Amino acid sequence: CDVAIAYHNSHEEAEAVCQAIRALGRRALAVQADVSDATSLTEAFDEFRKQFDKVDIVISNAAIGVLRPALEMNVKHWRRCMETNALALNTLAQLAVPLMRDGGCLIGISSLGSVRAIPHYSFIGASKAALESLARGLALELGHTKKIRVNIVSAGVVDTDALKFFPNREQLLEEYARRTPLGPTLKTEQVADAVYLLCLPEAAMITGHTLVVDGGYCISG
Repeated sequence: CDVAIAYHNSHEEAEAVCQAIRALGRRALAVQADVSDATSLTEAFDEFRKQFDKVDIVISNAAIGVLRPALEMNVKHWRRCMETNALALNTLAQLAVPLMRDGGCLIGISSLGSVRAIPHYSFIGASKAALESLARGLALELGHTKKIRVNIVSAGVVDTDALKFFPNREQLLEEYARRTPLGPTLKTEQVADAVYLLCLPEAAMITGHTLVVDGGYCISG
């Protein structure tokens, strides 16, 4: 694939990924954007159209949140979570669907907090649950008329930079390793592999689905 990467603050990281893609002989573009802001995304798509004339796959994987008890949160926290973690998928769809002339795939990234109670994760979990529900609605709307599939990949505990902000990070990793049949860790590449699977022609009849990638954590009690 030729790839366009939207980044918020990580310019150097985005450019490094672009360089790796170009080394494979494909085109790559890094565009600064705030996915919670429709105007920012519109401007990003304006830049995108200067180099590309169609879209086949959109991955909505930005996320934000504050780790606090729900009773300590306010409307600003709620809006930020919902706009970044859930609404962004709809805004991306509004901008990308007109460029999906031959069908395509929209994929969002969720987490187990959408269906499980996790301490200090209530607002983020609620936004992820909204994301999964929105994906089902979009799948229904876009399948008949546009042949566009919409799915979600829900990841288990992945030791990313974001996990460093969890006060119980070590406990989460230890519990995951203990309870996961396919443990002891879940890598970012394995989550990306699941996204890749859903983009393949072999997944042509999968839509409105949330694919859990957790090594079996959820089935262990």
